[in-house]
Amino acid sequence: MHITVKYFGQIVEVTNTQEETIEVVGSHISDLVGVLNSKYDQLEKKDFQIAQNQELVSLETELIGLEIALLPPFAGG
Repeated sequence: MHITVKYFGQIVEVTNTQEETIEVVGSHISDLVGVLNSKYDQLEKKDFQIAQNQELVSLETELIGLEIALLPPFAGG
């Protein structure tokens, strides 16, 4: 399955790109994160949330979206 992954904030500093297409073998968000952690070893040290089709999801969520975003912590005010 080909997934478009978008990166924001400090995650862009790790990946050196804002968007890429990743091939994932597996059916959960955790499978995608495993692929990304293998590709970007510094990613494991970063805190981020994951959105699938613009909704926040957990690692156990089934991978159904074609668009995933890795979102760094953000503050509101």
